[in-house]
Amino acid sequence: MLDPTPRRVAPAAPDRNTPLAPDLPADWPGLWERLIELRTHGAASGFIHDGATGWRLAQGVSAGAAALFSLYKPLLDARFRQRQEGEARAWVVAQLGQSLDGFIATSTGDSFFVNGEHCLLHLHRLRALCDAVLVGAGTVAVDNPQLTTRRVPGPHPVRVVLDPEARLDGQARVFLDGQAPTLWLCDARHAALARSRLGPALPRPTERAAPGCEVLAIDNWLVPGSEMRYRPELAIQALAERGLRLLFVEGGGITVSRFFGADALDRLHLAVAPVWIGRGRRGLQAPASEVMADCLRPLTHTVPMGPDMLWDMDLRSPAA
Repeated sequence: MLDPTPRRVAPAAPDRNTPLAPDLPADWPGLWERLIELRTHGAASGFIHDGATGWRLAQGVSAGAAALFSLYKPLLDARFRQRQEGEARAWVVAQLGQSLDGFIATSTGDSFFVNGEHCLLHLHRLRALCDAVLVGAGTVAVDNPQLTTRRVPGPHPVRVVLDPEARLDGQARVFLDGQAPTLWLCDARHAALARSRLGPALPRPTERAAPGCEVLAIDNWLVPGSEMRYRPELAIQALAERGLRLLFVEGGGITVSRFFGADALDRLHLAVAPVWIGRGRRGLQAPASEVMADCLRPLTHTVPMGPDMLWDMDLRSPAA
């Protein structure tokens, strides 16, 4: 059983009105508010939809705000296709922050913090724009995350914990705090164990019922003897059947690498911090190729995130 106690206690999170990145473009907060309106209602002032290129800005904004809009436009375009054009396929974005030498934490598991405050805000924005945020059981055990949008305006996503063998004990915050609905994904052969751990841990009902936590069983999810361990596409399918079709895989490194290796991602955001760790927990791990001609070389563009550099990769582009 995985111990959900975090290895390092972070300071209390600021509320949504606390300025974390004072060098953000002055016009960005107003643009973000309209992006959330667009995400929620399918229309907002200042945006025009073109059938060929998707959403675009109807009026000029600063270069910094335009660069940030470019990061989130693919998510808004995907939601438009799902909502307005009836596209049934789920769309999946992943984000991973790592050092220059490819680590997400030191050898002791300390990752507080590899990336800076800009990347932290970026994580919360991705959560707000997606239907669900997915994390592996190891991330829940080590970091005990909340997976909410408390640092930016926007709705909380459904929180999804990928734990095929039900290794967690059901005592992590995502199962108990009632801030947003949570799905505990397990292989059907281990779902009863997860439910037995979850049931007694739920808080007693109150006059104002908290969002629920539910175990979602997936048949034949585990793949015995495989490095992949489970099939990411079955998790995506199970969530899509519940109407969760815009998905954000937040971590950790093993989980993002599994989705990447299974060709289950449409987009990948890789935030690289100007720091060397030397030895520790690996970040993104891609399937190996013997010759350079076979190596994945996706269409990319970069956006500065404070001192970090975020690589935005289109994994469905012709180049990829």
